[in-house]
Amino acid sequence: MTGKHIFHEDFRLRPFWWEAAPPLSRAAALPDAVDVAVVGGGYAGLSAALHLARGGARVVVLEAGEFGAGASSRNAGLVSGGNYLGKGLKGLSDDEAAALMREASGALDLVEEIVAAERIDCGYERSGRVVAAAVPAHYAALEATLDRLNRHADARASMLPRDRQREEIASDAYGGGMIVRRTGKLHPALYLHGLLAAAERAGAVLCSGTAVQAIEGARGAFALRAGAGTLRAGEVVIATNGYTGTLTPALRRRVVPVGSYMIATEPLPQDLAASLLPTGRTLTDTRRVLRFARMSPDGTRMLFGGRAKLTPQAPEKAAPVLHRFMCEIFPQLRGSRITHAWCGNVAFTFDFLPHAGLCGGLHYCLGCNGSGVAMMTMLGRNVAARILGAGSAGAFERPSFPTRPLYAGDPRPFLPLVGGLYRFQDWLDRIRAG
Repeated sequence: MTGKHIFHEDFRLRPFWWEAAPPLSRAAALPDAVDVAVVGGGYAGLSAALHLARGGARVVVLEAGEFGAGASSRNAGLVSGGNYLGKGLKGLSDDEAAALMREASGALDLVEEIVAAERIDCGYERSGRVVAAAVPAHYAALEATLDRLNRHADARASMLPRDRQREEIASDAYGGGMIVRRTGKLHPALYLHGLLAAAERAGAVLCSGTAVQAIEGARGAFALRAGAGTLRAGEVVIATNGYTGTLTPALRRRVVPVGSYMIATEPLPQDLAASLLPTGRTLTDTRRVLRFARMSPDGTRMLFGGRAKLTPQAPEKAAPVLHRFMCEIFPQLRGSRITHAWCGNVAFTFDFLPHAGLCGGLHYCLGCNGSGVAMMTMLGRNVAARILGAGSAGAFERPSFPTRPLYAGDPRPFLPLVGGLYRFQDWLDRIRAG
């Protein structure tokens, strides 16, 4: 099935998640003064607001659009447990890597605690994940990380030999992989709705449609021009992640926004849907041009995503590419049609690590590198703790937050080169594998 025939007659250019949980408006009046102003209303911003308000701070969240319009309701809802730091750990000492892995592992616990305590009905389950080896050499590389993952991140991981692969994936496209049991999945937009409701109950003021035009002053005496008014704040938290713009040029230079694309299939025949990922785990792979998959919360649809192209493109242009990728892994889905296609920005960093800390007097939590559900929830909490008196924002308050010469925050000039290199390296891996 190719071309226009892959699109369902009810095809929509919007996230599948919005069918159950569309973006929300909150038209609260802008306060004159607060203890903390949070810029950005995704997972990090709402988590920071929740924990600040619980700690007794007067806090406002300023969201340029609607709550849930950004990547927090556009991702796949995969919840990592310390296993997704990847290239960020290269070159670090074992002690440094262990501290980061332990803290990232705790991010999974935090999500579970918030979901339980706030009674967020978002379909969360600790499902586990299959990290599939694109080629045999990748299987060996995964195996080499197994001991460290289990020691430092309590990943409860084990290897999945190729001859047992079909116990987890109805596909012969991979050379085995790793099962990481200490990971989860949820409905990302319903989780965001739950965080928002929790922050409101705690006393945070939420203002959608309130873009911040300028931040002036210093810690203890900031003035933010936001919407049609001006707000005074003792502290400011920047939680804009993949949508960090010219408001904070120093931070914009440190994150690389990359589009992550997804599609949803039409409801599949019951037997087919149940067979694709039979244990209910999620799926990622080891390609540099990543692919990932999960079933919808009701188990009827395949939700499939990846880096269809690193440079920006319309989701309807990326959808046929993703459909082809999906059918390369699951040939039995060649007759399925797409009902939804969408895109959201992932914030990468130059050292492939998330970061939290202070820059020019502004607190920040940025750079999820593809593990935003858990990581940004945790970094928002950690920045809140720092403001409330903790000594630091945790292990991810790193000595440096690197950038590159001449990079001002627009990655489009160099992304075609990076994308071409990644595709070439993936091709070369397949050629070497025979």
